[in-house]
Amino acid sequence: MNVPPGGARNLKYDPKGYWYAKDAVPLSYPADGNDTCFSFEDDSFWFRHRNNVISTMMRQFPPGGAIFDIGGGNGYVAAGLERAGFSTVLVEPGRVGAENACRRGLRKVVNATVETAQFVPGSADAVGLFDVLEHIQDESAFLASIRRLMKPGGRIYLTVPAFQLLWSKEDDFAGHYRRYSQALLTKVLSDAGFHVEFASYFIWFLPLPIFFLRAIPSRLGWRGKPSTNRAKQEHTHTGFTAKVIDWVLSNELSRLNSKRTIPLGGSCIAVARLPGSRLARAA
Repeated sequence: MNVPPGGARNLKYDPKGYWYAKDAVPLSYPADGNDTCFSFEDDSFWFRHRNNVISTMMRQFPPGGAIFDIGGGNGYVAAGLERAGFSTVLVEPGRVGAENACRRGLRKVVNATVETAQFVPGSADAVGLFDVLEHIQDESAFLASIRRLMKPGGRIYLTVPAFQLLWSKEDDFAGHYRRYSQALLTKVLSDAGFHVEFASYFIWFLPLPIFFLRAIPSRLGWRGKPSTNRAKQEHTHTGFTAKVIDWVLSNELSRLNSKRTIPLGGSCIAVARLPGSRLARAA
């Protein structure tokens, strides 16, 4: 018999292969967002590199147990973490995302929020928030709920879009409330009671293209509503361009693998730990 992850008290099992909460909540995310991403994320250099960065950080700062990938969308990150040897529980409030994650072969999928699932406090060894925090209006309250979910000494891993200066119509359409600097992300985590162990930017070459091709045209009213075709064109490359991008990003991974920070990038990543001694010897 299936047992709900995290001792959740408000979940039912769907024969499609995932647990779900009967209480739905509004999301700051486009209705077709998961299906749009599902159509190209397997071929995207950005999604692929973000997975590599996340796995690299987890090897440097081990989770100490299963990772609750909260707001994990279609399960692209969770599937990558499973392949890398990290046990993962996907927690995705969107039904489409949960079903897509099951199509990817993930076995521990929860279609709910942390609140509606009613996980037992202190049940998560580690938490991943991968491009999630920017969708949350009250980030302090949200991180407080994440802290209650975690075991003492547990680690939290986050990625967020970088630099408010790079704001564009893509951020409006995606349902973002903000973009982050490394300093701001560190402060938000510290204020929420976490000890930040590492923080860095990544994909160092993206700020200039985002600024000139997205941010400025958006401010001048030249950039229309984002489309699936445009997203595919921006995320997927072939031939010589793809080889150059892969070479550049492999060097970035080598730097992160040595726990050296990257001073600029289109995204930020941070690893933080909840006070406690359980993981102190794992670093």
